[in-house]
Formats: sequence, C-alpha cells, structure tokens
Amino acid sequence: MTLILFAIIFRVVDIQYFQGEKYKKLSTELTVKQFTIAANKGNVYAADGNLLATSMSKYTIRMDVVAVNGNVFEKNIAALSKELSKMFGRSASYYQNKLRTAKKRKNRYLLIARNVGYNDYLKMKTFPIFKLGVYQGGFIAEHKTVRAHPIGKIAERTIGYDDFRGEAGIEGAFADFMQGENGLRWKQKIAKNQWKPISDVNEKEPIDGHDIITTIDVNIQDITHHALLRQLENFEADHGCAVVMETATGEIKAISNLGRTSKGKYFEKRNYAVWESHEPGSTFKLASLMAALDDKVIDTSTVVDTEKGRIYINNRKVEDSRRGGYGKISAARVFEVSSNVGIVKLIKKHYDHQPEKFIDKVEKYGFTKPIGFQIKGEGKPYVPKPSDKSWSKISLEWMSWGYGISVTPMQTLMFYNAVANNGVMVKPRFVKELRRENKAEKVFETEIVNPKIASEETLKKIKKVMENVVIKGTADNIYSPNFSMAGKTGTAKKYIPRTKNSKGEWQGGYYSTKEYVASFAGFFPADEPKYSCIVVVHNPDKKKGYYGATVAAPVFKEIAQKIYTTTPIDNQSVDDKVEFAAIDDQYKKYNKLLSVDFTKVPNVKGMNGMDAISMLENIGLKVKFSGVGKVKSQSIKKGEKLVKGSTIILKLS
Repeated sequence: MTLILFAIIFRVVDIQYFQGEKYKKLSTELTVKQFTIAANKGNVYAADGNLLATSMSKYTIRMDVVAVNGNVFEKNIAALSKELSKMFGRSASYYQNKLRTAKKRKNRYLLIARNVGYNDYLKMKTFPIFKLGVYQGGFIAEHKTVRAHPIGKIAERTIGYDDFRGEAGIEGAFADFMQGENGLRWKQKIAKNQWKPISDVNEKEPIDGHDIITTIDVNIQDITHHALLRQLENFEADHGCAVVMETATGEIKAISNLGRTSKGKYFEKRNYAVWESHEPGSTFKLASLMAALDDKVIDTSTVVDTEKGRIYINNRKVEDSRRGGYGKISAARVFEVSSNVGIVKLIKKHYDHQPEKFIDKVEKYGFTKPIGFQIKGEGKPYVPKPSDKSWSKISLEWMSWGYGISVTPMQTLMFYNAVANNGVMVKPRFVKELRRENKAEKVFETEIVNPKIASEETLKKIKKVMENVVIKGTADNIYSPNFSMAGKTGTAKKYIPRTKNSKGEWQGGYYSTKEYVASFAGFFPADEPKYSCIVVVHNPDKKKGYYGATVAAPVFKEIAQKIYTTTPIDNQSVDDKVEFAAIDDQYKKYNKLLSVDFTKVPNVKGMNGMDAISMLENIGLKVKFSGVGKVKSQSIKKGEKLVKGSTIILKLS
C-alpha cells in the first residue's frame, strides 16, 4: 500500500514539475489551432474593363451567447432582435426567442446567418451587443470567398474555373498566377468540431491574387450569346457555338457555347468551339477551291459539268441538294451554290494522281494539328494521309467537300480569318495581358501562324466568290444592302459510329438522315474585314430546317448587323443619294395609290407589308397578317367589290 501511495506521489510531482511544459503545450494544441484564411483569387476582366469573374467575400455570422454579460444581454436583446429582423426578414420576436433559448442552453456557437455579404457584415458589426466585439459581444464572423460572374452564365466555359470541378477555361489555364497568398488566424476550440476566433485581428492577412485581362468585348459577347440562344431554341437543336474574332489581331471578342438540357433549356455545357472536332461539311470547300486556284490548276472561270446533280465515285454517291443539278457552271459558281458534284470533280481531276499535294495545302491552312491554346481541352483534328492505312480510293474526294476529316470550329475560323486578313494567319487568343497590382506583367501580342497562306491573286478571287455566296448564292437569304458580308454555308450529315448495344449487337457505322450539323463561316465587312465569325449548330429539328443557310447563317447576320449598329465600322460607306432616291420613288408610288378612290379591292401583292396594311386600312378594310417582309398573298382577290369593314388576311414573306 505504501509503495502504491509513493508511486502516485512521484507521478504527480513528475507531471507537475518535470513534464508540465510538455502537457501544457499538448493541451494548447488540442484547444488552440491555426487556421488558413484563403486568399481571394485575382479578377478576370473584359477588354473594356468590365468584370467577368471576381471573388466575393461571404460571411457566416454566429454568436457566443455565454460571452455576453447578463445585464448587457437583457438591456439590448430587443434592439438587437429588431435589427436582425430588418436585415433578414423574420420577426423580432423570432430572434428574441432564439437568443433567449441559446442563453439558457449556454450556446457558444449560435448560427445567426449564412452567406452574408461584406456590406451587411460591416453593418452587423455595429448592431447592439455585436458592436462590443468577440469577447464582450460574442460576435463571431467566419469569412469565406466565393467566385462570382457579374455578367451571369454568358461565356462561363471560356472564363472557366479552378475548383472541385477541375481546371477549365482561362481561370484553369492561369490558376497559379491568379492564386494569392493565404493568411492565418488563431481559433480556440469551444465544443466538438466548433472553433471560435481568438481575436478580430488575423495573425497574417491574406494577399489577393493577380488579374487577367481578356480579349472579350462584353457588348459583342451579349449580342453573340443571345443570337445563338434564340436560334437554338427556335430549331430545338442539341447544341451549338458561335465565335467572333478580330481579323487583324486574332483577339476573340465573343464566344458562346450552349448545350440543351433534358428540359429544353440551354447553358454553357462544354466549350464546343475549342473542344468539339467534327466533319465540317461544305465550309471546307473553301480550302479545296483555294488549293486548286493557288496551284493554278483551275481558275474561277473554269467550267465543270455537274451533270444531273449526282455522280458515283467507287460506287459511293455524291449528290447535290438541288435535284437535277446545275448543269455546266464555272468553278466560282460551284462554290457559290455549294455544288458537291462540282467540287469533287474539280479536286478529283487535278489531285487524284497527287493527293499529297492537296494534303500539303490542307496542312498549310492549319487543319492537321491543334492550334495550341493555353486553355485545356482542345479537340484533336483528323486529316487522313495517303500513307495511312485508313486512306481509301474515295478519301481525297470525300475530303474535298468536308467529309472523312474532323476539325474544330476554331480551326475553321482561324482559316477563314486568314482569308479576311489578306492571307496572314494569326492565332486566336483569349488573353490580352496578365496584370499584377495594376501593372502589366505580361502582354500577349498577335502571334502569326503563317505569314501567307495563298497568293494575292488567289485571295482576291476567293474573297469575291465568298461575297457572292451572300449576294447570289446559298446564303442570299441573309443579304443586306446596308452592310456587306462574305462567307460560306455548310450542311453535313452526322456520322453514327459503329458500336455494340446492350445486347452485344453491332449498330451504327453510317451517315444519319435525321441528324445534321449546320454551319456558316465568314467575315464582315466584305471589302476590309474587321471581324470574322463562325456559327455551328448540331442536330436542329429536321422538320424546322437543317441547312446552314437556314439555321446558322441568320445567326451570323444578326451578329454582324448588331455589331454594325452598336459598334460602327469606319470603312463602311453608304451612297445617300441612291438610298434617298429609292425611298423617294417608293413614297411617290404609295402616295399616288392613297389618292385613288377605291371601289374594288386593289392588288397589294409584292408591296412592303407595312405599306399594304396602312393603305388597306385607309380604304376601310380590317387587316390581319402573318410573317414579315413583302405581301405574298391576300385573302380577298384583287378586283372584288370593296366592302368596308371586311377583314382581309395577308401573308408576308
């Protein structure tokens, strides 16, 4: 017994005098801990200074009710509850009951509110009781930062992120540069998994990260996003993208990538413009025509027989969209009307014996390897070569009209932009500069990929036929006398790859007759281009339309038209005399019609819709109409007796 008592006394003395410091330190480590305060990442700005992405401070507000003196608590609880009610909407009595219950239960970590903004946090620090601070007022504020996009979801995939989802877009590419230096703060354990800041002052203040200045123009981005969105909704398409690029610099002024949800809504699902490699269809005919012109094996006046719009190459059918074909037409016209038969016959005749020469041109045009963006996830192109095992007797011919190859929309845009830029191919870029403490640390200059993709003579001819596509070719539906555009439509059947189904049966391995890719690529103004643009829409509802001219080209036109309107382009001129003369003639004709005393219904077919409606209403008829443009038909035929008050229905086109 004596020995046991002696051992206990020895152990107490040992702990108290010899190992005391060790256990004090261990106790402190268990109850006091240093926490990291995450630094705010740098901001992402548009070219004009608008914020695209920023870190916002959010606070979780809690209260150590035990820390508050009883008299202070009773004297100020009503006033505090009233302030909380004003800020968060619940009744003052709700907060009084909540605080009193917490006081009774000796709650040292009472949740007051989550996700409180910085301004509200500052205001709460002045509330009764809270203004006494951590020790006397029990005010606990836990800080966190959240990433916010002030312009919403627009261009979200390109702006990107660097979080639990991975590294995407600009933020992912420059994550290290944008990352700041974390701070430190001591906290004391007050309950299981509950830690309270020891003081209002941080041990080490966090230092914010550095900023990125992008090439995005918010106005053009907004125009592009909404133009694409409306068309996707209208045609109930699966997904699509639209990109606007500044011709001389390669700066991407707008990029929109929208995918459809199961509920029919659209959001920035993937960066299709950069990621998705697909068969381009007829937009690739520009490369075919340019190669033949530059090698001087044809001229734009070279005549080709499209026969009856259908030929067979090694038992594989090549067919034009126009039944019966176009007969004998020039190479320029082949491009303007997008004759598949015409382009295939031209390329077959001049390159079938030397396909390597054609592939060399395609490589020169930037289609055989990725562009090499800083942002991750760029799609890989596929262009077969004669040395490949996959090369067949139809590979060259199929490539000439955009099949059997795979390229990204950004590659196609870079090529078209080079044509607009007088043959100088520049690399598309999303970032202008990296900025540290409001000083430019690195400026990204225009990068030339190829100083000359074709001769001046070839480029001049190519630009003209591209302009004619809009004036009198497949895209004449978007022609406008007010501003010039040049480009090429594309319509490609989607290839359904061969795969095994759940039963182990092979399926696919053919081109669909239901799924299409509609596209349009071009530039504007046609003479001295300021911008190039590409629009690609996948799987539009076939019943509503699927051709590039119908689905993609109108998006291009809307983007160009609104940029002209909101961002005037200096070199675009209008002949006022001709314009006013035409308007004056129309006015005189319309005024003459109004002066007639009608007893019979007039013929309004071919008249501008608004003029026809106004005139018919002036002579006593009620007018209902559908559509826009000129009058296509009228329900009461011309020459019938005019009965005032009757309803006439007009169809406009």
